[in-house]
Amino acid sequence: MSTPTSVLSATGIRKHYGGAAALAGVDLQVRAGEVHCLAGANGSGKSTLIKILNGVESPDAGVVSIDGVPLQRQTVSGAINAGIQVIYQDLSLFPNLSVAENIAMTTRVAAKAKLVSLAEARRLARAVIDRLGLEIDVDSPVEELSVAQRQLVAICRALASDVRVLFMDEPTTALTWNEVEVLFGVVQRLKADGVAIVFVSHKTEEVFALSDYITVLRNGRVVAEGAASEFDRDSLVEALIGRQALEERNVADLKTHAADVLKVEGLGAPGLFADVSFSVKAGEIVGLTGLLGSGRSEIADSIFGIIPFTSGRVTVDGKPVRPGRVSEALKSGIAYVPSDRLTQGVFLDQSISDNMIASAIARFSNRVGVLRRTVIDRTIGRLVSDLSMKIGRPEDAVSSLSGGNQQRVVIAKWLATEPRVLVLNGPTVGVDIGSKETILDILRQNAATGMAVLVISDDIPELVAACHRVLVVRRGRLVDEIAGSQVTVDSVRERSIA
Repeated sequence: MSTPTSVLSATGIRKHYGGAAALAGVDLQVRAGEVHCLAGANGSGKSTLIKILNGVESPDAGVVSIDGVPLQRQTVSGAINAGIQVIYQDLSLFPNLSVAENIAMTTRVAAKAKLVSLAEARRLARAVIDRLGLEIDVDSPVEELSVAQRQLVAICRALASDVRVLFMDEPTTALTWNEVEVLFGVVQRLKADGVAIVFVSHKTEEVFALSDYITVLRNGRVVAEGAASEFDRDSLVEALIGRQALEERNVADLKTHAADVLKVEGLGAPGLFADVSFSVKAGEIVGLTGLLGSGRSEIADSIFGIIPFTSGRVTVDGKPVRPGRVSEALKSGIAYVPSDRLTQGVFLDQSISDNMIASAIARFSNRVGVLRRTVIDRTIGRLVSDLSMKIGRPEDAVSSLSGGNQQRVVIAKWLATEPRVLVLNGPTVGVDIGSKETILDILRQNAATGMAVLVISDDIPELVAACHRVLVVRRGRLVDEIAGSQVTVDSVRERSIA
């Protein structure tokens, strides 16, 4: 069988930011009709390489070629015209525009159109949405969509053009299992049509389910590459982080007669969830899972006061928390790490230090409101160390950090409030295996101090690895509790989708 033709290639790509080398001589061949996994931990250089290949950044050295022809200067519009599309993690959508307008945007920009026909945009959007078998209103403003629906709109926008090379950076992060299957089917159809797919994922099961070829980056260099059949999970993880990672269950024994810290009794909000009751003890990590749309996130939002509950009650150490008031939840000792760190978790353009103290300003101010810099510096130093964060200076913008370190900044921001209850919604979404292990260890360490930890996630291996118990939500109700030796990947998955 003949070797597929290289549509896009990179040779000797180098890129520095200040004195740090983001890429140190990277070679990459992207072939027609092949799914190529670009793997690497956060900060390995994946995003920088994708930006260079897509014309967003210029390399300091090296050559980028399309169909074997070296490019003197790659631009975004030139990449689009050449059939290169990228779905970034931040999606890069226009929230105030409709679904149809967002989907049609790239093709209109590439065509340098001065006027946009809404009817044509609707027609194009409808064709792509139907191709994926989705149900999305093309006239809905994107800002009114869920995170999962926005992800699907970004995918549709990329597929609206005559794609030859499609980069997909963590495309399944916010998708349900059914939506992931739809996406995988689309990938296989595009592959059969000769489209080259470059797939970035931190989920090893996805890598092996889709990939024909794997390239692993670490510290800006290619450390392993070859046919997917030449790797297994252990060898891939070792290439990614330099050591083997274990996803075995690692749960500490609870203290005898540990007291309930968080107690939720008969909680309800019309149309969202009803009669939800559970507790989290001191030192306990409890998982809350279910399909997207099951009500799991709304329950977390309600505990933190974002969504008012209309029945039932929430107590912390026996004291009731007033519904619908975030300030009351904070005073009660509840901290909340949201699901979307880019829009809800951090101020990307602000400094790392300002982000880390943003939720605990009162703790770092004296009686006349002046910040106590010595206390702030000491706290930031401790949190950076405790969370194994890799940062330059505390004054640097959060946007300069990798995804894993941005997530640690979000967690640090809430740990700075010294909470009794830590609620985390998708705490390891979009982070690499090494960062995921670190974050789970952070949860275990804080639980060991007597904190109650509630984790909302559909990452079943993550729940199995860290949680004492797993609660299953379906259609807004708690339908199952899995504890002790019953907490296995198979049992949680089966009961979640039953």
